[in-house]
Amino acid sequence: MSFHVVIPARLASSRLPRKPLADIAGIPMVVRVAQQAAKSHAQSVTVAADSPLILQACEAHGIRAVATREDHPSGSDRLAEACEHLAIPDDAVVVNVQGDEPLIEPALIDACAAALEADGGCVMSTAAHPIESVEDWLSPNIVKVVLDARHRALYFSRSPLPAWRDRRDGQPLNEAPSPVMRHVGLYAYRAGFLRRYAHLKVSPVEQAEMLEQLRVLWNGLAISVHVTDYAPAPGVDTPQDLERVRRLFAANPQLR
Repeated sequence: MSFHVVIPARLASSRLPRKPLADIAGIPMVVRVAQQAAKSHAQSVTVAADSPLILQACEAHGIRAVATREDHPSGSDRLAEACEHLAIPDDAVVVNVQGDEPLIEPALIDACAAALEADGGCVMSTAAHPIESVEDWLSPNIVKVVLDARHRALYFSRSPLPAWRDRRDGQPLNEAPSPVMRHVGLYAYRAGFLRRYAHLKVSPVEQAEMLEQLRVLWNGLAISVHVTDYAPAPGVDTPQDLERVRRLFAANPQLR
């Protein structure tokens, strides 16, 4: 299996300013993400940046980076431009690793790429894991995904899906008649589809849920989902998340 990792990095962030450059044990976060991704079986790892400051940080730590426009509406659109700069062929697999995942598991990156390779009827793959907490199931901040028998996505939502009509108060989710899955924001695509993605019509459900992967389903295309048994380490969205990750790196020298 051969694939490329591209990490979209945008300097602006409403909840955590200059997030890609946030210091984690002396190294910018986006560099930490690239270092983790390099432990996978990826043929190459590249940061797709919208700021010279990110490019400079990557260069200082030996990470390849390319400049992309500031006005991309999503990470997938940014990856499409990066594929052009990198001349990645249409049939190559590209994995989108979010730039705020300094603890991303290299094996999960490999598994996401493998899921796409294994299902030629899909243009894209992603990952999910079982939800155990009712609070997570109900939370609009947790994205849920419903799968079909082939582990293809039927729908993604911030609402509690699938609905459990006959659930009794206090009944645990592991007794649900249908598995309750949390979506993991990791994506693999073929480069040719990425080039098409930027030209797909934006869907009403994508705008309602604010989930870019719904554009793929709305346009009649298929997404394969790799199911992992464990919850991956959470990413960094807020200052509190950043402090938590800093404490982890401080307490675990092997992470550095």
